[in-house]
Amino acid sequence: MGIDAGVILIVLLVLEIFLVLAVFVMAGRMRRLNAKYASFMKGQNGSSLEKDISKRIGKIDKYAQNFGALDDSILAMQEMMAHSVHKYGIVKYDAFDDVGGKLSFVLALLDDMDTGFVLNAVHSRENCFLYIKEIMKGESYIMLSNEEVEALRIAKRYGNDELLEE
Repeated sequence: MGIDAGVILIVLLVLEIFLVLAVFVMAGRMRRLNAKYASFMKGQNGSSLEKDISKRIGKIDKYAQNFGALDDSILAMQEMMAHSVHKYGIVKYDAFDDVGGKLSFVLALLDDMDTGFVLNAVHSRENCFLYIKEIMKGESYIMLSNEEVEALRIAKRYGNDELLEE
């Protein structure tokens, strides 16, 4: 035929080495796969495995229901938080020239809709007077002093850092 028998022998030898290496690689993969299968099926048959999977799916369904209840609770808390007082502004001042130390103060307390109240504590030498004014949507139907306006402005901007830098 014209092909040297030595060349054919070398080609067959290279092919045989390649095939032997492939067998070793496949045997290693098969061992790893068998180990994973043995770990998965450890002490179980088909019906017990089915029960285990069914039990785990039941737990997942239970957790999904709990997450739904948690979502409802979070929404309810967010609604409550919107109506709770959590924005504030404080301004200390001297109400009278003869009383120093800035003992008088205005405290503004607001919710998310800027509704709440302004509490003004006016301190004199003999007495301390408290005045409260209702705030609805950031406005008062009673005239506010300069200190009350400033405390209200601070409370309305509470939590808005970018507005405070202006």
